[in-house]
Amino acid sequence: MIVAEAAGSVLGQRVAVALAVGSAHEGGDDLEVPLLHVRGLAPEVGEAEVDVELEEVDTCRLLGHAKRVETGSDGISYATFPLMGRIRVGPARIPSRATPEEAIELLVAAGYSACEIDFEGGFWMDYAWAERLGAVARERNVALSVHAPLAAFMGHAERGRKLNMAIGMLDHSAGVATACGAELVVFHPGFLLGRSREEALASVVEQLGELRVRLEAKGRAVPFGVEVMGRVRDLGSAEDIFFIASQLPWVRPVLDFAHMHATSDGAFTEPEPFALALESAHAVLAPGVPFHIHFSDIAFANRNETKHLPYGEGTLRAEPLAEALARFDREATVISESPDEESSQAIRAVLEAASAGRSAAASTS
Repeated sequence: MIVAEAAGSVLGQRVAVALAVGSAHEGGDDLEVPLLHVRGLAPEVGEAEVDVELEEVDTCRLLGHAKRVETGSDGISYATFPLMGRIRVGPARIPSRATPEEAIELLVAAGYSACEIDFEGGFWMDYAWAERLGAVARERNVALSVHAPLAAFMGHAERGRKLNMAIGMLDHSAGVATACGAELVVFHPGFLLGRSREEALASVVEQLGELRVRLEAKGRAVPFGVEVMGRVRDLGSAEDIFFIASQLPWVRPVLDFAHMHATSDGAFTEPEPFALALESAHAVLAPGVPFHIHFSDIAFANRNETKHLPYGEGTLRAEPLAEALARFDREATVISESPDEESSQAIRAVLEAASAGRSAAASTS
């Protein structure tokens, strides 16, 4: 049974996005670096191969496997909220590709405490860059995550070049995550591709399991995060994501509230819808594992996302998210996917003020 049943009235919209399939090379264990500019093509279009083996990564910073929380709402208090975890906020892209030191200093100077490494369009850093980035990030207390390329989705209906390409991309994403000590690798679910939802989900789980065996053999068995998508007629609803995470203890739900706001026709305006989604995520996350959240204002039509908006131009706000997060004794990493820096700063200000206020209240009590 899907974990998010309690939230079905809000989260019941089926969502997905058209993912890109671009040119890489199929074959060995990994991708050539750098893989640049993965173009947006329909999933049926384009074939790709990988043929360059990369050096192995030092595994001394290998991230641990998540363990399942067996009950659905442990640790939640709706009466008082003195134990709210820290909220880290950061952008969805590294602000400089010049040097790791410059990238982290720019993040810290902007007040950020997190950042998602942007590989959606292709890989642009090597392992040495990633290792140095991770070292400097740890020194400055900046949490890192990795977003895999858009073509790196699981649940392919047929085995062949496209699946091999996706596996290679996720393999390399995990290698970079291991090198820099990232919290997790974010990826997108696949497509229905003419199958029932049950068949498509079974395929995603099966292919992820096969990928895990490969990553464990290479010392890259980092946690993965599967993201809620922003369209209503394909794979990737909140329920889909919670189901996948419930089947694989090393896979975590990534709540994209912009996508969920779009597919619910703008329902995320009060704290309760946020809290319902967070509760379902809380049920499949191990103790101590932070929520991983994507957030921005969003434009949508017919319950499908159309584009990310500057904060304040749409109807999604950070205040109800902050109030919902206050109900959980769990830290959160919130990645802003806003199109501009001013919007990311506005979101950060709201969330960090809420976190600081709860901490102050808890200290007083």
